[in-house]
Amino acid sequence: MVTRPPVSRTLLATTGNNREHTRRHNLSAILRLLSQSGSMPRSALTQRTGLNRSTISDLVSELVGLGLVVEAESVATQGVGRPSLMVSPADDVVAFSVHPDIDAITVGVVTFSGKVIHKIRQVTQAQPAAPTAADVANDLITKLRAQLPAGTRIAGVGVAIPGQVRSADGVVRLAPHLNWVEVPFARMLNQLSGLPVFIDNDASLGSIAERDFGAGRGFKEIVYLFGGSGGIGGGVIHDGQPLRGAAGYAGELGHIRISDSPAEDFSGLSGTLESLVSRETLLAALKLNGVDDDELREALTKDPSPKVRKVAEAQIDSLAIAIGNFVNIFNPEIILLAGYLSVLYAFDTDRLLSRFRWSSLTASQDRLILRPAELGANLLMVGAAQMPFDRVVQEPATMTFILAKPTRK
Repeated sequence: MVTRPPVSRTLLATTGNNREHTRRHNLSAILRLLSQSGSMPRSALTQRTGLNRSTISDLVSELVGLGLVVEAESVATQGVGRPSLMVSPADDVVAFSVHPDIDAITVGVVTFSGKVIHKIRQVTQAQPAAPTAADVANDLITKLRAQLPAGTRIAGVGVAIPGQVRSADGVVRLAPHLNWVEVPFARMLNQLSGLPVFIDNDASLGSIAERDFGAGRGFKEIVYLFGGSGGIGGGVIHDGQPLRGAAGYAGELGHIRISDSPAEDFSGLSGTLESLVSRETLLAALKLNGVDDDELREALTKDPSPKVRKVAEAQIDSLAIAIGNFVNIFNPEIILLAGYLSVLYAFDTDRLLSRFRWSSLTASQDRLILRPAELGANLLMVGAAQMPFDRVVQEPATMTFILAKPTRK
């Protein structure tokens, strides 16, 4: 089963409506609030949605009956009277997340409230071909599924792809550093796992995850940049929603040209942000291999040699030019740096901040915030899981789950 992904969540769609024929919308509004915010008292749901208390009571009771939320008495109370019941997303509703990369395949289990409860990373000896990646991902899903308690309900599988994706039919159009071209990866993994599979670009999913659960919460205009072993990707949130473009491929921020350098990125374009800001180049200067971003950050803090500092500073200057361009083009409220780019930010924050200001218009810098993303190593696990969870949010009354373990007769 390969299903067209639902429209990505928007923080604006959490206002309810009291009319009976919009009950489905109101159920979705409550679920969206809870999945983004975690536990909330009924009184807060009433305030945030604009619905009256009796309507909230009816809707929450219906969601409890559907097994999508749970209620409990508030631990701490103020004043007199009966405490407001706390409403929380049901943690026995989960999704699997998959992230294939050039040197490993990672699979995780994420709860409806956005918690990563299990994660396995299997290293590959070379760039995995698509059938190999699907086999490995399915094996890891099978192992994790066996660890889930009986009664756990699975919403589906979300896959974060480092490349251009046609989400409507689950086809990877181009993932250059994986050497995947026109690969129907969603269908391949669905046939192996028997679970609904959704795919999207990894950086786009990262921007959504940061918007809903990380440093982007509360902002409507966000530019998100992610640097990894496979290059640099990006995502843009405009008016609270992902900027997709005519065919769904907007946000390829790593391919913006910032120099006349002949250096080429993974897609063969020269002088781009991705070609000039390279994790592998810095690792080579440090004579390191196979380290994660935390280890790389630690290595840089141990008095780097002049050679290493020169490499890092050159990359920071290139990143600053690109950020200046994004400030001029998108006029964001906040720019978030994730993955390897957060390492550069931590290495010399002052240099990055001063130099991007040289490349952007003064007026566009007003009220602008530049900071690292918050979700760290779990970023793509949380982001990918939101695709199957979006279906739960949009179709709470009719959603069909798959049990982690078959019910015994």
